[in-house]
Amino acid sequence: MKVLIVKTSSMGDVIHTFPAVEDALRNRPDITFDWCVEEAFAGIVALHPAIKTIHKVAIRRWRKQLFSRGAWREMAGLRKTLRAERYDLVIDAQGLLKSALVAFQAGAPIAGFDRASAREPSATLFYQRRYAVPRDLHAIERTRRLFGLALGYQPDLSVLQSGIVPPAGSLAGIDGKTAFLLHGTSREDKKWPVENWIETARLLVARHFTPVVTWSNEAERTVAEAIVGAVPQTVLVAKSPLSEIAAILGRSALVIGADTGLTHLASAFGLPTVAIFLATEPGLTGPRGQYASTLLAPAGGRVAPAAVITEAERLLALRSEAPAVIVR
Repeated sequence: MKVLIVKTSSMGDVIHTFPAVEDALRNRPDITFDWCVEEAFAGIVALHPAIKTIHKVAIRRWRKQLFSRGAWREMAGLRKTLRAERYDLVIDAQGLLKSALVAFQAGAPIAGFDRASAREPSATLFYQRRYAVPRDLHAIERTRRLFGLALGYQPDLSVLQSGIVPPAGSLAGIDGKTAFLLHGTSREDKKWPVENWIETARLLVARHFTPVVTWSNEAERTVAEAIVGAVPQTVLVAKSPLSEIAAILGRSALVIGADTGLTHLASAFGLPTVAIFLATEPGLTGPRGQYASTLLAPAGGRVAPAAVITEAERLLALRSEAPAVIVR
């Protein structure tokens, strides 16, 4: 059976879909998966070895180029490519009108959430198979349940595996334990103050960690350079392709991050990960993993660096005590 997954964005949403793929591989070994994703996140999907073909979409860019012949050629090319694959089923794991329109291009039966379960009920007009999944569950569990209903099995929710592995690569010239500090995030109200990141870096150095920071825009670069300026032992990684950052991240001993996609990636890699949530509720979309933990700022309060380090030490101890396992 040949199945196309449509989950185009964002990075965290894409990562949340991997456990559903793992469930399907265990329960339906007859299935092969392809994936349709925003071009910016194709490298993330490529981390899962079971995904055969990755079809790139550029919805964000196409919206800005509606009068461009090039954009229309790309859209027509995508439709032609998807139809040529002759999929047996398309699973729209996003539940949005835009994702339903992408799924429709494949010309195959579409499975998705029912009207009460989808994020945008209008998306269900394009589905031939609609399934009820409670909306008050974590996004990972919702997707796992949807795949199980669409493909005919009951997922074992007591097990959580992503199946992804870090790409090849490392941070050259660094010995010992590294702690990746993911300070960058999309919204101002999600950002932990720079002085807290600096204090966290100092506390990590005192515990014989090498802090690592990077940036993807000028605002993040200013923060990263401020951390390095205050704590010179910190390693600054210049703006780099996502695959290179993922390689460094995947070989870190510890990750401390804001509410951002790379924090979800760290938890999916199975790393000790402390997520700092300041303005969003982590209950339905926060990082999940055996060694992942979320610290939520209380109303009118803050998350202190000392509390972050205490939680990091707890996760590191938990992992050190765990028996060695082989994760596929």
